[in-house]
Amino acid sequence: MRITVRNDWWRGGVIYQVYPRSFADSNGDGLGDLNGLTEKLEYIRSLGVDAIWVSPFFTSPMKDFGYDVSDYRGVDPSFGTLADFDRMIDHAHALGLKVIIDQVLSHSSDQHGWFAESRRSLDNPRADWYVWADAKPDGTPPSNWQSVFGGSAWQWESRRRQYYLHNFLVSQPDLNFHHPAVQDQMLSEVRFWLERGVDGFRFDACNFHFHDRQLRDNPPATACTSFMDAAANPYRMQQHRYDKSQPENLVFFRRLRALLDEYGSASVGEIGDDDALTTMAQYTADDDKLHMAYSFNLLTPEFSATHVRSTVESMEAKLAEFGGKGWACWSSGNHDVPRVMTRWGNGEVTPHFAKLVLTLLATLRGSVCIYQGEELALTEAEIPFDRLQDPYGKTFWPEYKGRDGCRTPMPWRCDGPHGGFSTVEPWLPVPPEHTSCAADVQHQDPASALAFARTFLAWRKTQPVLQVGDIRFFDAPEPLLAFERTLGNERRLLVFNLGSEQALWPLPAQMKVEVLGGHGLTGGKSAGGRIELAPYGGWIGSIWE
Repeated sequence: MRITVRNDWWRGGVIYQVYPRSFADSNGDGLGDLNGLTEKLEYIRSLGVDAIWVSPFFTSPMKDFGYDVSDYRGVDPSFGTLADFDRMIDHAHALGLKVIIDQVLSHSSDQHGWFAESRRSLDNPRADWYVWADAKPDGTPPSNWQSVFGGSAWQWESRRRQYYLHNFLVSQPDLNFHHPAVQDQMLSEVRFWLERGVDGFRFDACNFHFHDRQLRDNPPATACTSFMDAAANPYRMQQHRYDKSQPENLVFFRRLRALLDEYGSASVGEIGDDDALTTMAQYTADDDKLHMAYSFNLLTPEFSATHVRSTVESMEAKLAEFGGKGWACWSSGNHDVPRVMTRWGNGEVTPHFAKLVLTLLATLRGSVCIYQGEELALTEAEIPFDRLQDPYGKTFWPEYKGRDGCRTPMPWRCDGPHGGFSTVEPWLPVPPEHTSCAADVQHQDPASALAFARTFLAWRKTQPVLQVGDIRFFDAPEPLLAFERTLGNERRLLVFNLGSEQALWPLPAQMKVEVLGGHGLTGGKSAGGRIELAPYGGWIGSIWE
């Protein structure tokens, strides 16, 4: 038994998400791979982040590009080998970077050997490893549950003469976490990677582990809160009361946390829920479940001071309600949503806007996830239907074009083939507007978004108050956002203009401030008892009264 290690690097840390299929191609096959990632680790370290989060690289038929695992302990040949993974993690550690890997515990691929056995009969050793149920008397599915990717969440299997549950693609059957052997097996899969030296896990769809044993129907939704229109996807027409976020999950997370604590490893959970903030607080409460969690609350098209403030204040209230030990992880983009420069930019596709987004995100109370390419201010790519890869987009085209637009390859060199990503045509095209802002171009420009990211994140490391301090918002008219971070006697004032016109914010009575330098942020100044802010500008200073 290993000695429990306390390791709080994740609290207030900055995590850089790598989508390896689109990061760097080392062998000229048009797909990114682990060796390509290893070659770029120095670049990632130069950003000043604490860790990398590597999206799935496991053996998979790639129906959902790695989120459909057929071997939890294998590296898919398209990404390399286990030896390649070991070299990558050793090099990352040598550079001082932590490594977080994706784990998809709620479901597997239908090509996994476990499912092949489970579907064979009603009485084999793994018959109950997946969620099976009889049809209703009229032959219809056991409940009205809908798949995230459209249509019923139940698929008929003629060999067993039963339905199986798939909350995502038909080819992603849900594991039955009510079965103790399934829980034990999945913890064993986690331990396998802990033994290989990973520093943490991002648990995909982690509130989908358990389902309601009675298979009760979900009630209709009272409102649509997704960036997808409810008419386009019937999943949004339900309150997801019974198909996920069940109380048994809390018990499993305590087992999972005990395992992680043996190795001093961290965890971040992805929460997609009707009341995601409450679930985030529950899942991170009491320091005995997940270390941190994130939701899609800041991954919507809404970009306003009101939305940011209400989201963070609501999260803080939920955390306090559940004991105050929980922790959020904020993100403005990932591999599942349109890129933030397009989603929030409203036409302001400029390095200045990218600087604002990064500074705002990294000064809220919580940890930070930065999606690859955000440091280059990449925009959402337009992918023609004949190049579309995402099954989600193919199903709902053209009302919803899927996730390929945020998954295009990283542009490394403006004059290299395909942006320096690969020597051959990559799996998704590299848009011309991305090559013009490639990493090599921005590396030479001290005013670039990349240069700012390096400067700001390095400075942030010198500011514990911005990493772990408390947060309190001040009243300010839209589009201004003003708040303070406090840690002991340290107080920092942060004021942001989220609008396209110059704005002023009068300081509260008795408040005195002094601008802080070294972070590279421009667009704001203090004068005459007020903060003057340029369009999309920000200001950071010390407070005393």
